[in-house]
Amino acid sequence: MPRVADALLDWMLALPGNEQVRSVNPIVAETNDGYLSDIRGRHVGQAEVFQALRSAQSGPVEEGSVGAGTGTTAFGFKGGIGTASRVVPRSAGGYTVGVLVQTNFGGVLTINGAPVGRELGQYYLKEQLEPPQRGQRDTRATDRADGSIIIVVATDAPLDSRNLDRLAARAMLGLARTGSPSTNGSGDYVIAFSTAAGSRIRSSGTIQQTATLGNEMMSPLFLAVVEATEEAIYNSLFRATTVTGVDGHRSEALPIERTLEILKRNGALQGK
Repeated sequence: MPRVADALLDWMLALPGNEQVRSVNPIVAETNDGYLSDIRGRHVGQAEVFQALRSAQSGPVEEGSVGAGTGTTAFGFKGGIGTASRVVPRSAGGYTVGVLVQTNFGGVLTINGAPVGRELGQYYLKEQLEPPQRGQRDTRATDRADGSIIIVVATDAPLDSRNLDRLAARAMLGLARTGSPSTNGSGDYVIAFSTAAGSRIRSSGTIQQTATLGNEMMSPLFLAVVEATEEAIYNSLFRATTVTGVDGHRSEALPIERTLEILKRNGALQGK
């Protein structure tokens, strides 16, 4: 993280128009992917950060075992990057809420209410709830529910810091829907921001005038962020591929066909 932050400082200070900028406060988010990755090697430096910034583009976001999601694990399966978005009704402002996640946590995977993790035999506390028979050794991998999740929420709704904080808090409800209990060692967190130009606070001027959405307009955005967070987590799992990492450690991708069978059997794929 310090190397990435330092590289961001170099990048920002070198941008045209920033010649007089004295201070930059970079934000670097991370989760511990030490099971699959050689985190002690600290392989990400200025070259990698600059390459990522130069290659950034608009359009669909890559999902699954890509970028910072290459070494992550979720619910005992291969995790990664996932995205989703919602647009609230025009009568509620027509605003968009977009969510990007890096999944690296555990629990009891639940999709649309279906107990996917339990039926796949891969879930937190399985050893206590399904102990092996006498004289047998349970060799099945189980979810230890370690790790964390990064949730990034972006919206074009004009929100101040207070309502951005409220929006971020609701993203955790979407996380809970997927079966995460946010265990003791899980440092789950949300970063939320608004792209609305009218909400920006300028450094110049003695009196600031900003546009801020009223509290009574927040509920549709709350629902949007809950749904988008839940879907983004599912997408990170469905798009991930099996990865073999440091010391031969391996994280298997979610078995798609078996998962779809479980969803159909539990009525979680109506109309599909």
